[in-house]
Amino acid sequence: MAGFSDYDKYDALGLADLVRKRAVKPEELLDEAITRTEKANPTINAVVLKHYDEARAQIARGLPQGPFTGVPFLLKDLHLLLDGTVTTFGSAYYRGNKADHNSTLTERYLAAGLVIFGKTNSPEFGLSTSTEPHLYGPTRNPWNIEHSAGGSSGGAAAAVAAGFVPVANASDGGGSIRIPAAACGLFGMKPTRGRTPMGPDRGEGWSGMSISHVVSRSVRDSAAMLDVTHGNAPGDPYDAPAYTGSYLSEVTAEPGRLRISFTTRRPNGTPCHKDVVAAIEATAKLLADLGHHVEEAEPEIDVQEMATHQITIIGANVAFALRSRAAQLGREASQDDIEVFTRLIAENSATRGSADYAGAILYMHQMGRKFAAYHERYDVHLSPTLGLPPLKLGILNTMSNDIGAYLAASAESVPNIGIYNMTGQPAMSVPLHWNAEGLPIGVMFSGRFGDEATLFRLAGQLEAASPWWHRRPATA
Repeated sequence: MAGFSDYDKYDALGLADLVRKRAVKPEELLDEAITRTEKANPTINAVVLKHYDEARAQIARGLPQGPFTGVPFLLKDLHLLLDGTVTTFGSAYYRGNKADHNSTLTERYLAAGLVIFGKTNSPEFGLSTSTEPHLYGPTRNPWNIEHSAGGSSGGAAAAVAAGFVPVANASDGGGSIRIPAAACGLFGMKPTRGRTPMGPDRGEGWSGMSISHVVSRSVRDSAAMLDVTHGNAPGDPYDAPAYTGSYLSEVTAEPGRLRISFTTRRPNGTPCHKDVVAAIEATAKLLADLGHHVEEAEPEIDVQEMATHQITIIGANVAFALRSRAAQLGREASQDDIEVFTRLIAENSATRGSADYAGAILYMHQMGRKFAAYHERYDVHLSPTLGLPPLKLGILNTMSNDIGAYLAASAESVPNIGIYNMTGQPAMSVPLHWNAEGLPIGVMFSGRFGDEATLFRLAGQLEAASPWWHRRPATA
């Protein structure tokens, strides 16, 4: 069957509208998505699990009528389950881990009419800010294949940037939506804690730091996707503040005159790369030109203290994941099963007790209160998504025993992303700038807890004022 050559001229809502008008068939869109994947994936390595037959069977059974009916879609190979298919968490230890049910979020994607034809590359257990798992190999940035696509949703971002799909599932426990969105020139919204469901197997991810959503080329795709996925499910331990409107309608709504603070620095006070500084300063000027009140300010953060509590929470969750898999397989993980970095994190968790974990949770909640007070003064805070342009592949090597070098490089590249995972606030990376080498430089905005609406309104305004749709990497 023929594909659809104009595929990448539309976002997901645009493709769905064509299907609704019967201008194109879901089969044609799927064929086009598969053709594009087969052509570029050997170079990009974004899609690591292919569910082509399952996707064709999904269409043959009949698709539900939803806002995304017939649109090809990819899940991230981390936590989300699709009945009858494998999810490996980017780890050899979970090779062959076939699901016997769907995740709640997967059910919502399917109900929206999306056609799921594969899963995207992720670092092992989502632990790295670059997608270079030992199991599948590195995902390459479509803008320059020597560079990282970011992590942990690097496969998802590379797939969207390369034109396999207009939008793809992603998750964010320490920046994993926003980092790859910035690295690949995409829009990436991390929703408020509890906004999208984690069930039925879990109530929360990384003790509330992690949440799932998407990376997309257009702002409206992200908003419309949140419309169909937000809200708790029976048995969920908590929910985000209620929202009864339409996120999609927020994208075209006027944001009003917002009070916006900004910084060009890392939270520890050190300067970011000159390209990043230029991106923030240009964005601050654009915001002022749009009529917003903009001033330089930032909340105070003890970066070292925050990192200590983050690693306590993450380490405990990694250790539990390894213990759970050992119980399933009846054996402990061998050296060939997990990466060096994963093993070191799990071993470090054994040095921290239950009181340390309780202290980390308390710190996380205190951070949330501190930032809530900050946002009583400012509606939005602007800061760098990344401290540097996208790193070259190999710098963040999870098979290296030099953990100090890894952590130093990661901290320089990703200076302040995890703050909003601890506070639970919504935060988004917006692709407003590219440097002289043609690499994307994203900028990050955070908003009040529960207030994705303001961020979507601002993102829509920025997308109209400084559009990025025309920008395409050579691989797309």
